[in-house]
Amino acid sequence: MTQRLATLILAAGKGTRMKSDLPKVLHKVLGESMVSRVVNTAEKAGSSDTIVVIGHKKELVEQELSGRAVRFAVQEQQLGTGHAVMMAEPLLKDFRGDVLVLAGDVPLLRAETLKKLLNTHRGDKADATVLSAIFENPKGYGRIVRTADGHYSHSVEEKDADEEIRKIPEINSGIYVFRAELLFHYLHFIGTENAQGEYYLTDVLPLMRKDRKRIALQVAEDPDEIQGVNTVEQLSAAEEKLRTGL
Repeated sequence: MTQRLATLILAAGKGTRMKSDLPKVLHKVLGESMVSRVVNTAEKAGSSDTIVVIGHKKELVEQELSGRAVRFAVQEQQLGTGHAVMMAEPLLKDFRGDVLVLAGDVPLLRAETLKKLLNTHRGDKADATVLSAIFENPKGYGRIVRTADGHYSHSVEEKDADEEIRKIPEINSGIYVFRAELLFHYLHFIGTENAQGEYYLTDVLPLMRKDRKRIALQVAEDPDEIQGVNTVEQLSAAEEKLRTGL
């Protein structure tokens, strides 16, 4: 039997560095909004239930995706990625399958990459799988810390990282697959003891490891495709990459 797949797309942020009051995910790349591109990618990867978590000017995002086979969860206050996923829990309370978590500002992400991530997750019989990437300059990203034998240990957000952690070139893309029931179980146990005072989705993973749940890693072949767009300059760069091919 084919494993069921639901997708959560986190799209509630303002995107203040875009110098625009438009929700960040509505900025267009080659004529199509970033969030619409991510919805397309999720569907191509096999998502049968796509939920978009909205917040800032949510009615504009709803309008953009009207007519699409998506549902919406509302995150009124932006209290972190973990909090965003919590907002979708009521919509998936009876769901049994895998939950793919994506950001709405990664327009270069390919369905093929997500299919590899899902294949690793299911092939390893993992409880959670993290998509990582190797960057020459990983500044700004959370880092992946591996165990001595090369398995996932934990992630550290850059603002919480010391100098040694910041030297690690492997970054956490913020893209994950979880077994649904475990994701929502462990979300109830995370806190806000970090530099941002937010609920980090990554904090679910150490709790799972402590309980000996299986966490797998998949390294993206092309680090460019998992880069989020936070500025007008990055938006232009993403357009150029799509125009010329990754």
